[in-house]
Amino acid sequence: MSVVIEQPKSPRSRKAANWEKYGWMYMRASGAILLILIFGHLYVNLFVGQGIKGIDFAFVAGKWANPFWKVWDGLMLWLALIHGTNGMRTIANDYAERPMVRKVLNYTLWIVCAALIILGTLVITTFDPCIDPNASTYLPGVCAVK
Repeated sequence: MSVVIEQPKSPRSRKAANWEKYGWMYMRASGAILLILIFGHLYVNLFVGQGIKGIDFAFVAGKWANPFWKVWDGLMLWLALIHGTNGMRTIANDYAERPMVRKVLNYTLWIVCAALIILGTLVITTFDPCIDPNASTYLPGVCAVK
């Protein structure tokens, strides 16, 4: 006796099913990487040095003077925003019953995600604490005397 399992009926195409599979795989991979990035970020910011009392503009300027931390924070930004948007997309797909509402929610989510990624990446890549000519007086460890 053999049991035949019918193909589930879906309002979306097979192409959408592949996107769901890739979204599911991304969530697992990015979640694991984000655990490492976030706990590393928290450890460096809260336990190394003076702790939370030491976090100020000079701390961020000194940290981002090293390209390693720019890449670390940029990767954390990208992964976290895409991970969160993908999760919200899943919720919208599960609960929005009308196809047009679902489409508007998904486009809005991804547009906001793209805008935040662009703005965050611009902040990380163009950050210059030494733009002020007097910065060497209050950031001596980061800005060289000119």
